[in-house]
Amino acid sequence: MLRGGARREQGAYAGGGQAGDDPLDAAQERRVRAVLALGGVPQADLPDGVQQVRLRLLERAASGREAPRDVSAWAAVVASNLAMDWHRAKRRQERLGERLASLREPVHPSGEETSLRSLAVARGLDELPDAQRQVVILRFFADLPVRGIAEELGVPEGTVKSRLHTAVRALRERLHEDEVV
Repeated sequence: MLRGGARREQGAYAGGGQAGDDPLDAAQERRVRAVLALGGVPQADLPDGVQQVRLRLLERAASGREAPRDVSAWAAVVASNLAMDWHRAKRRQERLGERLASLREPVHPSGEETSLRSLAVARGLDELPDAQRQVVILRFFADLPVRGIAEELGVPEGTVKSRLHTAVRALRERLHEDEVV
């Protein structure tokens, strides 16, 4: 029975099944969910984690690599890695949030003008589209170079520069509208 199951798993992996076949059976999906949950991934993010495991299995099959000997064990390892990635991303977000909070709160309040400017910049950042806000924060608050931002986001440097230019122009206009600058 186990050998037949292993063959079926490899057949689904290799695309030997019909269109729409799920590369993970119900037991494997439960195991992936359990590994993710035990790894600390919130309940709301579990379906995304399961989909990531499916995607990686399908990508592996599409690349022509050999099927894992034990798809269930392979999927559990991938789920464990995804849980670690989730925690790393969460820690990065928390550190970035702490940096932003420390920058928004003046260390040495120098009066009402500084507070108004900080508030206007914060409002302006909130109004930017996500992609533009992300590059502004990474460039000016996290102090990453354009090349580093491009590598982290997986986009060309020109895209980062374009987003920065558009975002800075929008922030400048916002500060002039609020008569802060």
